[in-house]
Amino acid sequence: MTSLGTFWGIGVGPGPAGYIPLAAVEALQQADIVYAPRARTADSSVALQCLAGIDIDPSRIREIEFNMDPDRSVLSEHYAQLAQTIAADLREGFNVAYLTIGDSLTYSTYGYILAALREYLPGLPQRTFPGITSYASAAAAIGWPLGVGKERTLILPCPEDAEALRQDIETHDIVILMKIGVRLPWVLALLRDMGIAEHCAFARRIGLADEMLADDVSDLCATEAMGYLATLLIRKTPTEKRHA
Repeated sequence: MTSLGTFWGIGVGPGPAGYIPLAAVEALQQADIVYAPRARTADSSVALQCLAGIDIDPSRIREIEFNMDPDRSVLSEHYAQLAQTIAADLREGFNVAYLTIGDSLTYSTYGYILAALREYLPGLPQRTFPGITSYASAAAAIGWPLGVGKERTLILPCPEDAEALRQDIETHDIVILMKIGVRLPWVLALLRDMGIAEHCAFARRIGLADEMLADDVSDLCATEAMGYLATLLIRKTPTEKRHA
């Protein structure tokens, strides 16, 4: 009977090549198969772009198309089919690496895959490597502290309405907003209405050719800024100066 292969979850990027732990690079070099997600609307996998400079045999790479359908039943079926495909590889004894953009277990689809594989293959040898979150990468690119002293920080996907977001901002010092998408126009309007837009920062597609960074969103054009891999860093008040 063939022994199960090892499964590795690896966070890459987001941002310039090289944002990956050395231990994860070692795992990639041992993997027989490397699964790389690609958005249905994209020509190439951003996850693979984040691995620029790392020597991986192209024959080991399998790009998988993701359809971010709002219908949860469609998504559940998609994740189940993908996990079954990976499970079949593991049963054959292949070592499998699964790439995900940002941190592996922070608002990541990898969590769904891992849960399914644990159910299909009890006792599966596996290891998850942490990655750099989109908001940590954005803060570093802009030079924007995510929290100083005892400031309270909230990390969340963008709410569906402005009043919910307003309440989140009013009850925290910093709000990190992810999964903004088409909501960006009213989000920016809210920040301007609250008089805090100049304290907020925006980042999209860090390290890629169409990167967009702003340390003040007062004049940010929502139409130009909307898109995938966007993060907003919201600060309710100016950063306190503690140096002499």
